[in-house]
Amino acid sequence: MIWGGAGTDDVVMSHEDPVPVLQAEGLTKRYGRRRALSGVDLRIPAGRVVGLVGPNGAGKSTLLNLACGLLEPTSGSLRVLGSRPAASAAHLARVGFVAQNTPVYPSFSVSDHLRLGAHLNPSWDQGLAERRIAQVGLSPGQKAGRLSGGQRAQLALTIAAAKRPELLIFDEPAAALDPLARQGFLANLMEFVAELGASAVLSSHLLGDIEQVCDYLIVLCGARIQVAGDVRELLARHHRLVAPHGDPGRPPAGVEVVRAEHGGAMVRTGLPPSELPYRTRPVTLEELVLAYMSRANAPVAMAGEEAR
Repeated sequence: MIWGGAGTDDVVMSHEDPVPVLQAEGLTKRYGRRRALSGVDLRIPAGRVVGLVGPNGAGKSTLLNLACGLLEPTSGSLRVLGSRPAASAAHLARVGFVAQNTPVYPSFSVSDHLRLGAHLNPSWDQGLAERRIAQVGLSPGQKAGRLSGGQRAQLALTIAAAKRPELLIFDEPAAALDPLARQGFLANLMEFVAELGASAVLSSHLLGDIEQVCDYLIVLCGARIQVAGDVRELLARHHRLVAPHGDPGRPPAGVEVVRAEHGGAMVRTGLPPSELPYRTRPVTLEELVLAYMSRANAPVAMAGEEAR
């Protein structure tokens, strides 16, 4: 977690905001010869709970670490809440980060963690921290090293939220939790977002979690953004065509095939289903994500952008 401050393709968003939560232009990050991110253009509107999905090694953690100021881009630009990440202590205080391993200090008690958070963060809300710790059943005197995985995740979430950040970032925070602990973590995450009026970005390979809490989706694969937009708009603009003889043939104008399949295809279009050839059915979020992950070299497609 971040405790406190320390001294290509065109993207068209469907929900413009004067000061986006995150704006990237040509963002590239290399590790030696390997590109973790390649020419990423992205604009995330404020006030959203964003689901960031993609296969292992897709660049999700790299993007989040860049957003937190833990890494520097190789090229391109990135602004978070209108500022360059890590530009100032004041900026870092506006971002709360919970990493996959929910890092805590094993020899510190729960109350020690809260005191450290208060010392490092000028906007620390001790009342919020104490109230939330009590609600999840943590004793102030408990050593972090003796907490369960779910309890450590709740402690890390509380510390990130008690900074009262404008943006909460989560990198696979519930990946190692059992279903009950994960459910509790996600419920508290949404409570914090509502209480703080914050935006949130959640990286997860658990599509059920994304579907449960996120209203905005980003699919990152092959070091590039494959699709991004409002979840409802994306689902409304994607359909599965069911061809009567197994071959959908050439798509009509205004329809783009995302993924051809035996017996039909998944398509993206602004046309209503009644104007599409063949029988159609809605797509699920899982089907949409898997279709874009299967074509890592696909062009970027944004909700609100007409297929062409």
